[in-house]
Amino acid sequence: MSGNTNTLLSFLSASINRRAGLAVLFASAVAIVGLAAPSFAEDKRAVKVGIMSGEDEDVWRVVTAQAAERGLTIETVVFNDYTQPNEALERGEIDANAFQHKPYLDNQIKTQGYHIVPVGYTGVWPIGLYSKKYTKIADLPEGAVIGVPNDPSNEGRALRVLQSEGLIKLREGTGILATTTDIAENPKKLVVKELDAGIVGRSVEDLDGAVVNTD
Repeated sequence: MSGNTNTLLSFLSASINRRAGLAVLFASAVAIVGLAAPSFAEDKRAVKVGIMSGEDEDVWRVVTAQAAERGLTIETVVFNDYTQPNEALERGEIDANAFQHKPYLDNQIKTQGYHIVPVGYTGVWPIGLYSKKYTKIADLPEGAVIGVPNDPSNEGRALRVLQSEGLIKLREGTGILATTTDIAENPKKLVVKELDAGIVGRSVEDLDGAVVNTD
């Protein structure tokens, strides 16, 4: 089972007026949106964009190559921890980041007080339940250990994936920020293991299954 999420291109709010129009040229799944004034292409400065390690790096190699053809130099800054791109953007160490969906950003702004605003969308990335041991949902045994991301918005999305497959049922009225304490029914007695979002995918081999956000 999988669902899709739109990845945001985000800026520090104080820089929006100067960069109105920063849009990055994506090939295939991603579209480049417009960049702010003054134009980075005109002053020849590289735009530093924070991304996550892994598949994102392959996508952004294409992005940077196509952007260069249009006179825009993009320098990617790779992070391994989901908390780092927003911290770096808030401190002014990068010009933008592209790694999160809006519920995650909203939660980060609320809890950390960041002055970050989304300026557009980049790619659409699936979230799904993966396993190296089982090929069918029905084959998951009683007591199976399932990994989920431990950050508020992604954990809620992961639990909804499990619910959509009939593996658990969440309490009525549970919102996007659901946690394991909101599980009302768990017929297979699954052990839902909360892990850092950056390592959930790498932990699939050690678990019976994991809900992985593929951005």
